[in-house]
Amino acid sequence: MKRYLNCALLYALLAMAGGVFYREFTRFTGFTGKTTLSVVHTHYFLLGMVFFLLLLLLEKAFAFTGPKTGKVLAVFHLGLNVTGAALAVRGIFQVLGTALSSGMNAAISGVAGIGHILLGVSMVLLLLQLKKKL
Repeated sequence: MKRYLNCALLYALLAMAGGVFYREFTRFTGFTGKTTLSVVHTHYFLLGMVFFLLLLLLEKAFAFTGPKTGKVLAVFHLGLNVTGAALAVRGIFQVLGTALSSGMNAAISGVAGIGHILLGVSMVLLLLQLKKKL
């Protein structure tokens, strides 16, 4: 359970750093439009901090953690950080007004999509582990 709390704390810090970076970077560049950089903050708060706090509560209530949980959570961490990085990269390009080639645009979208897929698969696997314990 301590590991879940440590993960929640780490993602809370990353979320705050993402929010501060978004605010200060857009202010520094004078950007006022919409950018995907703004959702890095919420992705890390909800899919990072809140998710691991919920896992902490579920573990306390049901003791669902098994031998495969570590691997599933490694996939979750990978998915969340790949998604966060892709969103940050796209957002920085948007704020700077950098024109992307269609290939680069598709590549960034593809990386973000892979991150979301990893997140979804790992969430389903964790829910299945929880279901086995109930």
